[in-house]
Amino acid sequence: MPVRLDLPPGLGQRPLALPDAAAVAAVMAAGELADTGEVVIEAADIVADWSRPSFDVGASTVGVIGQADRSLVAYAEVTSGDRASLAVHPDYRGRGLEAELARWLRERAGEAGSAVVGLPVPEGSLLDGQLAALGWEVRWASWVLALPADAEIPPRTPPAGYAVRAARPDEHEDCWQVIEDAFLEWSVRERRPFADWSAAVTGRPGFEPWQLRVATDPAGAVVAACVLVMATPDGVPEGYVDMVATRRDHRHRGLAQALLADAFAVARAHGAARSTLSTDSRTGALGLYRRLGMEVISTWVNRCAPTLRAAGG
Repeated sequence: MPVRLDLPPGLGQRPLALPDAAAVAAVMAAGELADTGEVVIEAADIVADWSRPSFDVGASTVGVIGQADRSLVAYAEVTSGDRASLAVHPDYRGRGLEAELARWLRERAGEAGSAVVGLPVPEGSLLDGQLAALGWEVRWASWVLALPADAEIPPRTPPAGYAVRAARPDEHEDCWQVIEDAFLEWSVRERRPFADWSAAVTGRPGFEPWQLRVATDPAGAVVAACVLVMATPDGVPEGYVDMVATRRDHRHRGLAQALLADAFAVARAHGAARSTLSTDSRTGALGLYRRLGMEVISTWVNRCAPTLRAAGG
């Protein structure tokens, strides 16, 4: 395991556990609000991610704790492979915690066998500047987009013979296959096991069957899928499109646009004030979402650094 953090007086550290999910979400939410004016994280997001069978929460996380009241003030985790997360509550920024947690991430990811480790940060934020000063480079840019509450949902009809609807339970593995195949075309990572995907999607707290949408071809096979998350991160209901993908041999037929329009309409029918999603520069999909009337509400960058093992540290 990595060496202990060098912390200011009055702070301690410990591995985290599933019951800490709400505290982690609160620290992340405070940072998002300070950096972007928007809160997108929810405790359910942490619970779903940490519930993956392959994820060892205790070995993959570290929390910085106030010794007086035992409250969580910062945290870091190596989520999987070269993916990581880091957050420091705004009240504790500027005390060197960011640099220490960044070092911890490089050590922990190196121990896990990764050559690099990266994490998303709001572009131009304090953490963005701190990581840049530490030599962390930008791998890609990403954007959070929203369909405003008063925007008309553009009509998108699937081709003749195709249907868009909620997925049946016996189609969940087909959805996983379509999504993983599509994402692995541009994302350099290992294939996510079906059990991990299920924990993060159908096992997410609050999941309802209608939130997993599919497009089927004339033979009834699942050829595109969309994961919709209903969230209230700042108290206002919204529909977040977590994933959307189309099988390679059925692309350029408008299926992704039909699924997105369907997801927006379903979310609105279930009380969502707006619909949101995120995309990054690796996918080339930003133009698609803008054509559907979505607007960029925040820009993020993924900064990465060699792990200490890879760098010989």
